[in-house]
Amino acid sequence: MAEHTSSSITIEASPAEVMAVIADFARYPDWTGEVKQAEVLATDAAGRAEQVRLVMDAGAIKDDQVLGYTWTGDNEVSWTLVKSQMLRALDGSYLLAPAGKGTEVTYKLTVDVKIPMLGMIKRKAEKVIIDRALAGLKKRVESEPK
Repeated sequence: MAEHTSSSITIEASPAEVMAVIADFARYPDWTGEVKQAEVLATDAAGRAEQVRLVMDAGAIKDDQVLGYTWTGDNEVSWTLVKSQMLRALDGSYLLAPAGKGTEVTYKLTVDVKIPMLGMIKRKAEKVIIDRALAGLKKRVESEPK
């Protein structure tokens, strides 16, 4: 994988509660901001999403993409780009680890757009995407009734 950007946040919930929100693709438009529509296209034997179509609107960048998901145990999910109009590559992951009474969530992301872009600008865009996603995830998980 090419150079990636990563960031972490602690969420006051169990890893299982956090992963339940991450795995609930139908609700992504409720908390992610950029995802306007999400549709699970294929699931694995355990019923987890293997392919998901996402309609994205991040201001200047609008995209219709399909991502392939790989679930590693109960605390990690990674994805890679299957098809996109705007991107050449998109690889990412969420890794969950117990942290006191909560969960530390680490999000890694690598994006390669089809239009030329300086590496420094691309890393900054990845950081903005990650920080927004982690903040949205934290707000969504912590607002769920226990």
